[in-house]
Amino acid sequence: MIFFPNAKINIGLRITGKRPDGFHDLETVFYPVMLSDALEFVISDNSAGKDSITVTGIETGSEPENNLVIKAVNRLRAIAAFPVLNIHLHKGIPVGAGLGGGSSDATCMLKVLNRHFELNLDHGVLMDIALELGSDCPFFIECVPAYATGRGEILTPVKPVLAGYYLVLVNPGIGINTGAAFRNCSPALPSTSLTDLIQSPPEEWKSTIINDFEAYAIKEYPIIGYLKEELYRSDALFSLMSGSGSSVYGIFRSKPELSTEIRKFVIWEGIL
Repeated sequence: MIFFPNAKINIGLRITGKRPDGFHDLETVFYPVMLSDALEFVISDNSAGKDSITVTGIETGSEPENNLVIKAVNRLRAIAAFPVLNIHLHKGIPVGAGLGGGSSDATCMLKVLNRHFELNLDHGVLMDIALELGSDCPFFIECVPAYATGRGEILTPVKPVLAGYYLVLVNPGIGINTGAAFRNCSPALPSTSLTDLIQSPPEEWKSTIINDFEAYAIKEYPIIGYLKEELYRSDALFSLMSGSGSSVYGIFRSKPELSTEIRKFVIWEGIL
């Protein structure tokens, strides 16, 4: 069986406070994008063995046994029984790119195993396990446009405000450390909620919707700012870094004519 866990972008990202548990509260709108990985599993011939995973495609920079997919399988095994698995993950979503690739992979594994082996874990249980794996994992349970608060797990579906728009997603090949991104931003409560701001058309977002991680990322890696400027020069209605970076997206009315220079950074484009 092959499944295709997809990426997300963030429409705005505000860090609203530091929590007693060491995490941060945030406000964002998660929006699914059809850039995807490929995830496959088969039941192992060795029923007494351990789950195994092979990873191909984009380099993850970590050992396979530390992959979040295996952590998801291990967490599920603590509460349910199912056969030993051989797993293959092909990475098409860059790592450390602000696109939620690892979180999507792990959450897809939870959902697929629950359904395939009829584990009968309800939505609430899956959400709890997903949150243990990562703050943006709960979004991928339903994977529909959603306004997120708390750590990112308090989700309220929103209308698909980008439906029909053309998205260009670029990545400079840089992985940004999420911990460093959090250490270099100043939490503050926004004066206007993103749920209100996204009601305006995307061409008005430039002056109202921001990503609190973006200034630090551009300071450390100027190419991120360059890519954003190039997207605007290509007539983007709105452009922003996604998550803690380093990917940047541009929203257009229709497919743009991009310069040769920026096109080499494109990792996905299409109508949303």
